[in-house]
Amino acid sequence: MKVEVLDIKGQATGREVELSDSVFGIQPNEHAIYLDVKQHLANKRQGTHSAKERADIKGSTRKIKKQKGTGTARAGSIKSPVFRGGGRVFGPRPRDYSFKLNKKLKRLARASALSQKNASKELLVLEDFNFETPKTKEFLNVLENLNLKDKKSLFVFADANNSVYLSSRNLKRHNVVTSSDLNTYRILNNDVLVLSESAIDSLQQILS
Repeated sequence: MKVEVLDIKGQATGREVELSDSVFGIQPNEHAIYLDVKQHLANKRQGTHSAKERADIKGSTRKIKKQKGTGTARAGSIKSPVFRGGGRVFGPRPRDYSFKLNKKLKRLARASALSQKNASKELLVLEDFNFETPKTKEFLNVLENLNLKDKKSLFVFADANNSVYLSSRNLKRHNVVTSSDLNTYRILNNDVLVLSESAIDSLQQILS
């Protein structure tokens, strides 16, 4: 399939770029997307949560009242979970939430996410550009020309573009990444995906 290439003024350049059907035109695999996003979010978790159970509580171990004759339930320790200040039953422990996925499945998930964006007309192709010096104002002009100022967008370049990255760093809703750092979560967590011409070739080499 062919998609027209825009310039930073939002005008058509008169050129078209060929998008590979194996990357931008497949039937999305929803389960692969789910697993890849789940892994990304799980790997970001610190897993440092912790609670004290009855063995971790400091306190006396004496039997707090006699076993029988009180008219109430028997109790053997002040550290019991039924008392205020006692330990917690099955409380959270520090753990590692990360898990692994096959490379083929992760590639399928990214291709599925890209195909979804393409099918829903949330993908733009922009000619390669750069700024002489990092200026947020220049990046804002690009966003305004592309009607992206009020949307959440992700710009993808084939290689690190320091000037454009620094120009966008102060903007919360707009990010700049390289094609090698693009993942399924980032693709789906934006309203519009903006790909540079060189990024398309790079992505098709990575995912095909």
